Amino acid sequence: MGQQTMSGDGSEFCSSGLAFRILGPLEASVGSTPLYLGGTRQRTVLAALLLDPNQVVSTDRLIRAVYEENPPPTARAQLQISVSGLRRQFVAHGADDVIRTHPSGYLLQTDEAGLDALRFHSLVDTARELRDARQDQQAAAAYREALALWRGAPLEGLPGEVVESGARRLTEQRVTAAEEHLRLRLALGQHSVLVSELFDLIEEFPLRERLRGQLMLALYRSGRQAEALSVYRDTRRLLLDELGVEPDIRLRELEHSILTTDPRLDHPDSRLPPADDGGSTVAADVPEMLPAALADFTGRDSLITRIRELVVAPRDSSPLAVPLVTLVGKPGIGKTTTAIHVGHQVAADFPDGRLYAELHGTTSAPVSPAQVLERFLRALGVQGTAIPEGLDERAEMYRALLAQRRVLIILDNVAEESQIRPLLPGRPTSAVIMTSRRHIGSLAGAVRVDVTTFAPRESADLLGRMAGAERAAAERQATTALAELCGHLPLALRIAGARLAARPHWEIAELVERFEDETRRLDEIKYADVGIRAVLSLACEGLSEGGRRLFRRLALLEEGPFSLWAAMALLDQPEAAVRDLINELTDSQLLDAAGATTGRNRQYRLHSLIVLLAREQLVAEENTHDREAAVLRVLGCFLFLLAQARDREYGRDALIKSDDVFLYPLPAPLVDRILTEPLQWFARERSSLPAYVRRAGMMGLTEHCWGLAMTSVLFLETQVRLDDWRSTHETALAASRKAGDRTGEAAMLQSLGWLAVTRQHFAQADELFRKATALLEEMGNHLGIAQTARGLGFLARIDGRLDQATAHYEAALKILRERGETVDMAYCLHHLAQIQLTKGDDAAAGRLLDEALRLSRQGNGRRVEAQVLHRLGKTHLARGDLEAALDAFEQVLRIVRLIGDHTGEAYALHGLGSVLLLRGDVKEAANVLQEALARAEENHERLIMGHTLVSLGELSLAAGDAKEAVVRLRRALALFRLVNMPDEEAKTLCRLHAAHLAAADTDAAEQCRAEAQALIASIPPEVAGHVLDRLREMAGWVPSGDGEGGEVMVEREV
Repeated sequence: MGQQTMSGDGSEFCSSGLAFRILGPLEASVGSTPLYLGGTRQRTVLAALLLDPNQVVSTDRLIRAVYEENPPPTARAQLQISVSGLRRQFVAHGADDVIRTHPSGYLLQTDEAGLDALRFHSLVDTARELRDARQDQQAAAAYREALALWRGAPLEGLPGEVVESGARRLTEQRVTAAEEHLRLRLALGQHSVLVSELFDLIEEFPLRERLRGQLMLALYRSGRQAEALSVYRDTRRLLLDELGVEPDIRLRELEHSILTTDPRLDHPDSRLPPADDGGSTVAADVPEMLPAALADFTGRDSLITRIRELVVAPRDSSPLAVPLVTLVGKPGIGKTTTAIHVGHQVAADFPDGRLYAELHGTTSAPVSPAQVLERFLRALGVQGTAIPEGLDERAEMYRALLAQRRVLIILDNVAEESQIRPLLPGRPTSAVIMTSRRHIGSLAGAVRVDVTTFAPRESADLLGRMAGAERAAAERQATTALAELCGHLPLALRIAGARLAARPHWEIAELVERFEDETRRLDEIKYADVGIRAVLSLACEGLSEGGRRLFRRLALLEEGPFSLWAAMALLDQPEAAVRDLINELTDSQLLDAAGATTGRNRQYRLHSLIVLLAREQLVAEENTHDREAAVLRVLGCFLFLLAQARDREYGRDALIKSDDVFLYPLPAPLVDRILTEPLQWFARERSSLPAYVRRAGMMGLTEHCWGLAMTSVLFLETQVRLDDWRSTHETALAASRKAGDRTGEAAMLQSLGWLAVTRQHFAQADELFRKATALLEEMGNHLGIAQTARGLGFLARIDGRLDQATAHYEAALKILRERGETVDMAYCLHHLAQIQLTKGDDAAAGRLLDEALRLSRQGNGRRVEAQVLHRLGKTHLARGDLEAALDAFEQVLRIVRLIGDHTGEAYALHGLGSVLLLRGDVKEAANVLQEALARAEENHERLIMGHTLVSLGELSLAAGDAKEAVVRLRRALALFRLVNMPDEEAKTLCRLHAAHLAAADTDAAEQCRAEAQALIASIPPEVAGHVLDRLREMAGWVPSGDGEGGEVMVEREV
């Protein structure tokens, strides 16, 4: 069978908050935070486990899911790596025991709160029980909730027969539930609203005869007999063409009943009786006040479905409440067109009329409810002389007329509750759709539906419909650019489309060129008497003075999301006041929430067209001095928060900085809330960093320019954002040189030197460090000299110039001790210990490492602490103290994962793999080493890639797979040559010598021996001692012919 049921229902899983979704593309999240699930192989393993939750899925089945019928020899190891990667993700988010190991495979533990498929099955079971108990309304609601869980094709995009067969099974269950739901809704008399839904389902599942029969019945009951018969003819033609069969007997009988208008097909009329006319003052009129729907209405499919469900579907939870839907969005977003489109679609569900009123809520003269009621009463047939004078009397007559009618009311452009409350019906037979820039929060029972900008595909579709599909397809790139310049705002897109339609001789690229000028774009997005500036400006009406000031000053920020602290700095006002102003702009649809963060971490952004309006108002209403002062506060606040975040995450180290730079500090309690998780804070703010560095350089604020770059380095290095590191520092270096700021120039040269080290461009790093040192010595900046001495010491050490390296580190250490820089002292001591280990003085190295560990913890330097612990782990490993080594590497792994150091994770995993190998746990060692290699490859860290490949090569040799060992060791050798590590190159050649001998390739083995001996002779004398002796011993070692040479090599060298 491939799996077996285990005890337990996954209840332990619920508390983790981890949720999986397979009814659509595979997703996983904790709360609102999505999880990265790895590549296709890892996602396929997870999908196979989720298809059979709470059951053991055999290893063979999981391998078949990934590799089908052609698994490689390493398939089981690759499966273990995939499971390990998933577990690591889950553990990192507080879910420790999601995937359990079983002798025959793995089990994923969850429940219906954690897996949408289980929730779907539970809801369908509930629906069927309610249906059998004749509780049809409740059953329909359960079916509706179950089907709403579907987001598309199950596990879309994942290959393989195992996953695809499971997806087919889920799809069949979905269609069956949909058919049952539709049958129930037909029994409830909802035939009219089902027609379009059934057409969509038939397009997706064209051969489902039951769906086609339900469509025929829905059409017939909606008075569309001819269309119902046409569906039958299309069905018969399709079945004959595709399958060569006639429709089944039930469908043929249904066609006959429709032809003969069999009364048994009729549904008892569920409508309430029409209102009594009450005398001659009311005529039996059916009002139709809706404006015409747009012929080229585009997109919004899921939004339209959602609104229709809210307006038409039964309200089981509150059967006495009037359905109220509020469409909320910024000007030009398409609220009105969407409401009108829905109104026309659901017209059959409201046969007693459709009322519409434009309330002008965004203008200075909104329409009063009394005026609207007069129009509505006349439309409902009340004669003018019979309309009451007072508002209350008009509202009473209006509600009485609607009491037994089914009428849809659309209230467009609502300002506030008082404007609409008299216009609401009293009975749930009618429904109301409102549009507004802001949610009418005080209106009980109103459901908010946000109308957002178009997706890129929808924007392109609309432009194609208006300007011509062939024309848009021929200029696809220009069409995409035009949609982007319109900010995907429907009104702007319609204006652009109308201009193109009116000028068929234009190329779309011509309009793009016009729109690209930001100073004229709002003027260009205009056609006839409709312009985007006038529409967007409506949102600014009614803002307070503080709201207007914040709105225009937001144009000073770089494009992209911004946080509360930036708005506080712009206005130089306290948190509470700024929060109120942000809420005012958000309520007015001038500001959008950006991303999924909430509370103190929430970010906001201006729409790309609205920011142009803010920029115009800024230039018109604020002088240059005020604008520059606001930007200076923002830069000072960003630099302040960066420094605070760096100190909290990495400890207070000896950073080259200016003591005179302007900072804009925030209150300590607010800083504590903002920087609860410094790494996550920087990840949110990072996108703005390069632009702020450029802005500071352009404004001549050189110290802010290089200060922002310098202070962010550890975050950029840890999160492997090397392009941002390079771009910010090159910008700041140019600004410093232009301003004659030698401190800034030296700081940037030194930091670029460390970037070159990180990229393993060591010759470039040496040149940059020496240039920085020369500048710092000219200025007498001793702290800076100590920092560059560290860099020169590192380069000398890896090049084998140990005495020079020692001199550099000791010179740096002397300066750092005088200034009490504990974190940087720990760094120097750590590298001095490495030099002593290379020289063979383990006792001296141990004393240095103990002091380094104490200082790193004293200064809260977690990154340096991890490096020291890693060196201690390697020392314990060399001595054979495996338990101490294991403890050290596990501590390293905890720290680097906590601080998000992905490169450090590769080093920690390599150390753990080495310990596991020496303990004899070969299988687990292989898994961990493969994981280490994956981390190293992700971050392009060639040095640790080489070390890990050497370990994996030795593992292959020990397992008797000499050919695989040669492949891995050759890769390692190439990497060590790239980074110019001759000692590691020599060691690897010696291992290759053994691997070639084990593979019976004596010529290749002799070549490796010769190359290794030549390298040994070229290694500087500073690397003498036990290392050189060991290399010579390895080069002279010849394995016996008993096939055990590989094991000897592993035991000696891992």
